[in-house]
Amino acid sequence: MYTDPRETLNTSAMTRLQYLVVAITVALNALDGFDVMAISFASPGIASEWGVTQAGLGFVLSMELWGMALGSLCLGGVADALGRRPTILGCLMLMTMGMFMVTTTNSLVELSIWRIITGVGIGGMLAALNAMAAEFSNLKHRAMAIAFMATGYPIGGVVGGLAVSQLLKILDWRSVFYFGTGMTLLMLPVVYFCMPESVHWLTRKRPVNALIRINTVMTAMGHKALALMPPHKEETSQQNYMTIFRKGMLATTLLVTSAYFLHIVTFYFILKWVPKLVVDMGFSPSSAGGVLTWVSIGGVLGALTFGFLTKHVDLKKLTLLMFVGSCLTTALFGQTTEDLVVMSALVGFAGYFINAGIVGMYAIVAQVFPTDVRASGTGFTVGVGRGGSVLAPIIAGVLLQGGLLLPTLAVIMAMGSIAAAAVLLILKIKTHKEIADESLGAVHKG
Repeated sequence: MYTDPRETLNTSAMTRLQYLVVAITVALNALDGFDVMAISFASPGIASEWGVTQAGLGFVLSMELWGMALGSLCLGGVADALGRRPTILGCLMLMTMGMFMVTTTNSLVELSIWRIITGVGIGGMLAALNAMAAEFSNLKHRAMAIAFMATGYPIGGVVGGLAVSQLLKILDWRSVFYFGTGMTLLMLPVVYFCMPESVHWLTRKRPVNALIRINTVMTAMGHKALALMPPHKEETSQQNYMTIFRKGMLATTLLVTSAYFLHIVTFYFILKWVPKLVVDMGFSPSSAGGVLTWVSIGGVLGALTFGFLTKHVDLKKLTLLMFVGSCLTTALFGQTTEDLVVMSALVGFAGYFINAGIVGMYAIVAQVFPTDVRASGTGFTVGVGRGGSVLAPIIAGVLLQGGLLLPTLAVIMAMGSIAAAAVLLILKIKTHKEIADESLGAVHKG
């Protein structure tokens, strides 16, 4: 008789170390949130200093999104192969370098290259963080843990937005990236000293000294040390990135990726174009940053609300509701008057529903992909889904330059969330009870 540490973590109460790891994922995701929004905060200053057109600015705003797509697609598999922890540390170093080097650029080409590099780090980080939050939580609180992890994204926007709004009053757009560099650099020692490797990953991959490393983490959580590793299932050891495209999982991969892609189109229209649209109405860049901050404030509230509701409402139904709310509030933003208070309120409501929908997708992704390919599945979903984030600012920029007015543009961009809801209706998602029953069956079989 053996004890599988994964089953212990799935069924036992959460411990201090588990809460700490989830808290660190929140802080790391906050860096992602700020780094992505940094170019939005800086865009009015860049456009003014370098004389960039709206269409040109749309391409600049999308550069780190290309990097995020590349990072998610490539580094999600790395997190499954080499581990969650080293992937996160490597991504942090990439992000630190990319954020700092933006301040040295003198052309759009240079800036774009470093934003792509920063995006690679962000994309890889997100794939690993989703896996970490899922694997350091028990089944009962898994969706909530992922929801809390996801709150980091808008928290980074709120805290960063408040800070850079003040910086932009006295300094130029480069101060945004100096601030981001410092915050990212601070997280390197936190991850190195406080975030252990995932027990789920160690049990599956079995690197050198796996049993010692597993026991170190398990005893730190208050669980008994293992005398032996649980039996190694051959079919599990052969899982790799291509598993998510095999029969039985391909349909799931395509559906969750399509839903994420479509919802992201709506999300990044709001996230990338709000500052420039507000400045074009005659307000200052610092005021535009303040309005954008309300997207993040609404996003924090939406993510927290979603996390608590997952204990009482079906995950799929709750996500569908948020998609509908995202469409309605984004379309409503397009009807706004030139009033900072009204605009802040409208984008706050849009941020609430949009980010709650993003949280729902992260929880769904963590639930439909097994541990063996969880980071790969997350990476592919987010990587391809980032195509929506790349397209959103470009499409909006081209349509605006072509003479389309904001009310019509907002309705068009809001349709992404409704299309995502239509796709999600087709997807079948296992309940926590079904997952637990399968896990117990596998343990008894082993």
